Amino acid sequence: MMKIAVIGGGSTYTPELIKGFLEVQDSLALDELMLMDIQPQRLEIVGDFCQRIAEHQGARFKVTLTDSRKEAIRGSAYVLTQFRVGYIPARREDEYLGKRYGLIGQETTGIGGMAKALRTIPVLLDIAREMQELAPEAMLVNFTNPSGLVTEALTRYAPDIPSVGLCNSPITTKMTLLNRWNALTGEQVSPEEVILDSLGLNHLTWYRGLTIRGQDRWDEVLRFYVEELRKSDHPEWPPQLIEALGMLPNYYLQYYYNTHAMLAAQDKWPPSRAEQVLKIEAQLLEEYANSNLVTVPEGLMQRGGAYYSTLATRVIHAHACSTGMIETVNVRQNGAVKEYPADWVMELPCRIDATGIHPLPARPLPEACYGLLAPVKMYELLTVEAAVHGDRKALYEALLVHPLGPDVSMIQTVMDDLLLTNRAYLPQFFS
Repeated sequence: MMKIAVIGGGSTYTPELIKGFLEVQDSLALDELMLMDIQPQRLEIVGDFCQRIAEHQGARFKVTLTDSRKEAIRGSAYVLTQFRVGYIPARREDEYLGKRYGLIGQETTGIGGMAKALRTIPVLLDIAREMQELAPEAMLVNFTNPSGLVTEALTRYAPDIPSVGLCNSPITTKMTLLNRWNALTGEQVSPEEVILDSLGLNHLTWYRGLTIRGQDRWDEVLRFYVEELRKSDHPEWPPQLIEALGMLPNYYLQYYYNTHAMLAAQDKWPPSRAEQVLKIEAQLLEEYANSNLVTVPEGLMQRGGAYYSTLATRVIHAHACSTGMIETVNVRQNGAVKEYPADWVMELPCRIDATGIHPLPARPLPEACYGLLAPVKMYELLTVEAAVHGDRKALYEALLVHPLGPDVSMIQTVMDDLLLTNRAYLPQFFS
């Protein structure tokens, strides 16, 4: 009997997850998918919709609902976490916290990502402790942002619970490049025939290789991409940057490479992204509540998270069925990159089978990339210590080292604002 628990099952993303498990049910012996949420109205609306989808599509697994985290975890083979401490209003506070001080206001990057991590890490560690008691053989599959940073906390403070951090950015990049390749060449290459080579931290990753049907096609892919940039009136990146790096930066590197433009866009708020999401979610929940709806509405794509369900179900399927599939995920790199500390959590391609998630050997990044990655990793490590121990000194140092942090004269002010704004969720700093 295989049971999978979803912590944060009232998320508007969850119906997409049901679709993903339906797609692999012929080979994944799933018996029960238990959705857990502490918001009863959301759980009822989203849960009922998920049950309708499952019934309509002939699911061979049952979808059950609970507001008890322990009940959800008990006996599970996998615990998938996708919750948001403080909900979307807390995300809005994170965004405007940055804006108040002329900093990037974003839910995973910079000061906003720090606030979210501080709220999230203690809850994830509580979940890991409950798993040790109620489902000691289970794997924790984390989608909660900032995914890499909180997975770093899990590997350091809950080492007995196997965990992996997921992000849809790499798989979305892979699918975008594949679709572009198929369109330009007229081929019909499937995703299973493609391996994307990348390395970095979550939301701080560089894509540097694409193997198609066993052949390295990166030079051609890069040439196509640069040609498209040159033709565009509003290119995503300067062609010179791509040619200099020989790599594609993850979208979130816009916040580092193009800070002034991102701040200029931020100056036009409202609405911030959180304020947009509030409206999108209200519309989605209204649609989900329609008892005649049995398929995922197109409006869900406005919420973001393309290929979310694909990645989650592929990782679980690869582990449960020992397929040896390669996916890009966040795990402790364990010496895969010999030049970096083995205990760092990094986002990199891994082979997944029943014995675990195994990072593939990888060459280090060039100095131009490592020069940015290293201080962000130090920020992550310091933020983990601050979150776990309520350590204000570590928090100050995390803000000091972050490339997008405030000037030294403003660190204490920004830090005090962050803590007071989130006081209800950060008792470790006020005891």
